[in-house]
Amino acid sequence: MKYIALLRGINVGGKNKVDMKRLRTLLESMKYMNVETYLNSGNIIFETDLSREIVSESISKTLFEEFALNIRTLIKTSEEIIHIESVIPDEWQNNKDQKTDVAYLFPEIDSEKTLDEIPVNRKYTDLIYCNGAIIWHIMKKDYNKSQLNKLIGRKLYHFMTVRNVNTARYLAGLD
Repeated sequence: MKYIALLRGINVGGKNKVDMKRLRTLLESMKYMNVETYLNSGNIIFETDLSREIVSESISKTLFEEFALNIRTLIKTSEEIIHIESVIPDEWQNNKDQKTDVAYLFPEIDSEKTLDEIPVNRKYTDLIYCNGAIIWHIMKKDYNKSQLNKLIGRKLYHFMTVRNVNTARYLAGLD
């Protein structure tokens, strides 16, 4: 089975530093196959016959043992990543005028009801829920008005890991 591991909150603002090359080597030593990493933001693509639960636990345990970090690891199949990317409208981009992000959801909050808990001004923010993710789109000139930055202070934020739309599209294109 081909999986994508999304590590939450590593290499952000100089905190929770994880050397991705070292992590790739560690995963290869754990018998994961065809391991590759993308960017320093905690995106790992690999193959294994193990269940997602076992994989998530083993990667989190390795991060703790090798880097002394307690990092949540969200495991998605390549099919799930492709489905999430397919929901993103083509015109939603990251460029000088607009910002689009994908919040991959941990199981505890993976529900359409979570949309109601996102603290944004819907006049300035487009939101889409699909199984496994919430996608948001904001015109950059309206970012402050969108109030999306309030999400960071919410408990809800700890149950998601966010990637920009370019990363989401790249990961979906790896299959």
